[in-house]
Amino acid sequence: MAGMSDEAPEDDLDAYVGLDVRAAENRAGERGWGMVRKLSPGEPMTMEYVPSRINFVLEDDVVRRCWQG
Repeated sequence: MAGMSDEAPEDDLDAYVGLDVRAAENRAGERGWGMVRKLSPGEPMTMEYVPSRINFVLEDDVVRRCWQG
């Protein structure tokens, strides 16, 4: 996508915890994250590190954990 960077934007990842998934996705897009990965607790995931990706663990469509990569 045009304007996307391979680097993470400056952002407060703790601010995503407690947001509903739609609000979290909107915030991530506004802050410039290139990718959003949404996971359920315990769901398997690949371990490749993508600096421009933000990861969410969701429970009942609410972000419970968030990290870069």
